Amino acid sequence: MKFDILDGPSPEAETVLLSSGLGGSAGYWAPQIEALRARFRVVTYDHRGCARTGGAVPEGTTIADMADDVIEVMRASGTPRAHFIGHALGGLMGLDLALREPDRIASLVLINAWSRADAHSGRCFDVRLALLRDTGVEAFLKAQPLFLYPAEWMARNAARLAEEEAHGIAHFQGAGNITRRIAALRAFDVDDRLAEVATPVLIVASRDDMLVPWSRSVRLAEGIPGARLVLEPEGGHALNVTNPARFNRVIGDFFDGLGGDGAV
Repeated sequence: MKFDILDGPSPEAETVLLSSGLGGSAGYWAPQIEALRARFRVVTYDHRGCARTGGAVPEGTTIADMADDVIEVMRASGTPRAHFIGHALGGLMGLDLALREPDRIASLVLINAWSRADAHSGRCFDVRLALLRDTGVEAFLKAQPLFLYPAEWMARNAARLAEEEAHGIAHFQGAGNITRRIAALRAFDVDDRLAEVATPVLIVASRDDMLVPWSRSVRLAEGIPGARLVLEPEGGHALNVTNPARFNRVIGDFFDGLGGDGAV
């Protein structure tokens, strides 16, 4: 597992560990790094099968297997306990760890995540897999922003999207890896165990997320004792990318509420 350690403001700073979604890249968190390093030691990593870590995702891989990769990163980076921020698929890993390894998770931030995938998200994944299978990598990656970003944001960031598409083609994780990772997130179901989550939890979602209905985040907030829900009017699935200033304030307020030595 390939990971990065970014020092915080002092040797005593707590650690925050970031886990991205289906893309699996540590680079997804670029809009958060500077703000988080003002308070935390930051650990980012590339998922198995993705970016620098690379390799094949084995058939039958589960979210628990992916969460075990997080434990491997924590051990290798000298991180016995961390605040965990997960986007979508990354959030599912965080939920799994909060249930199986609660002593490792100081707090949990879930971004457009879910306890059980619903039919709408399943339809979106079916469309994406059909594009990949029947049309190819380029079509799959060209359609990807439609599921991540609001239309108006995409219109203003056409050059950036073209760069992301080119980079995605050059560093594609492979059809097999994508298919197995989607199968894992579709099979994930802890809906009847949410009441067992004992760590402090912040849930952040956007009403215009095309991929994951915001009602999935409401369900998380209803099921997890004491969870805080922030429901943004817009921002799309990747709201921490499309509106990073607002997102960074939201998580900063959450960490302030936990106590400590300053805001993110």
